[in-house]
Formats: sequence, C-alpha cells, structure tokens
Amino acid sequence: MVMLGQFIKRELRLLARQKADWLNPLLFFVIVLCLFPLGVGPSPNLLRIMAPGIVWIAALLSVLLAAERLFKDDYRNGVIEQLVAARQPLLSFVLAKLFTNWLSTGLPLVLLSPVVALLLNIDAAGFVALLFTLLLGTPLLSLLGVMGAALTVSADKGGILLALLILPLYIPLLIFASAAMEAATTGMSYHGQLAIMLAMLLFALALIPLAVIGALKLNVS
Repeated sequence: MVMLGQFIKRELRLLARQKADWLNPLLFFVIVLCLFPLGVGPSPNLLRIMAPGIVWIAALLSVLLAAERLFKDDYRNGVIEQLVAARQPLLSFVLAKLFTNWLSTGLPLVLLSPVVALLLNIDAAGFVALLFTLLLGTPLLSLLGVMGAALTVSADKGGILLALLILPLYIPLLIFASAAMEAATTGMSYHGQLAIMLAMLLFALALIPLAVIGALKLNVS
C-alpha cells in the first residue's frame, strides 16, 4: 500500500505538469457533443434518440486519445526497465496508472453528465441511466486503454495499433451502455444491462492488471 500511494502521488504530479494529457481528451469529448447537434439538427426528439450512441462513441474515443502516452515516457526514460530489472512489484505501478488514468479521463466525463443531458435533451430517467453507465463504463474504458497502451508501448506508431487492438473490445460495452440508456428513455427496466456491465468491469479488474504487467515485462525483455 505504501508503494501504491507513492506511485499515485508520482502520477498526480506528472498530470499536474502535463496538463495536455488530460485536457485534450476532455476538450475532445466536449467539442464532439457540442458539434453533433449542429450537424444533425436541433430536433429534440432526434437528439434524444441518438444520444446514447453519441455519448458513448465520444467517451470511448476521448479515453482512447489519452491512452497512447500512458507508458511511453516511462518506457523511453527506462523507468519500466528499472522496475523490471530490480524485480520491484509492478502491480502497484500498474494500479496507480489505472487509477490516475480514470481520475483524469473517466471521472471528468461523469462530472460532465448533467451538461451532456442538457445538450442532448436527455430526460431525467435517461440522465440517471447515463450516470450509472458512465460510473460503470468509464473504469472499463480506462482498463482496456491501459492494456492497449502496455501492449503497444514499444511500437513506433502505437496510436494506430492501439486503436486496432482496443476498439473491437469496446463494442460490448458500447452495446450494453447504449441499450441501458435507450431502455431508460422508453420507461423500461435496464437493470440487466447494468448487471452485465458490472460483471464485465469486475472481470476486467481481475485480469487486466496481470495482463498489463505481463505486457510490460515482454516489451522490456
């Protein structure tokens, strides 16, 4: 726990210095949501119908935008190599990356959910579903993004490869999150979709940190 706290403090200091790493994805998310109503027209009913897909496509692309540089600097500076060579436990390092990545990319999307609801004319029931799906879905987006970043950390053009690897894994989350919001706007129950999203999150929490550790060791060996 001591090492985890030290790594989290280190990552927070890096985020404070490199503000573009978390501001750019957030601005991308806001710009997409602001431009989309201008493109499809101001019809409230049309925006309400398209809102689930708009929100989640913008969210997954913004998180993906922040994922490429997660391990790049540590890899180039030899930090990861030193941790592996010293046989230091990489779990604390990886968990700190996961937590701070969600803190800088996922949590702002959750906090912006009231603004999203206003922009896309989402009613109260849809807003509650949006909030729950973001709370469950953004950590999963961060987990998959961190895994992709670890797999492509040594690649020269990691951004393209990262998108090819991770975007297909986002599809189940996109389907169930959008379905939950659509069910809420039509007055139907969406507890089943939320339960599946929770199961996906718990499964990812159990396996992805170990996969990230293995990928980092493989890239520095």
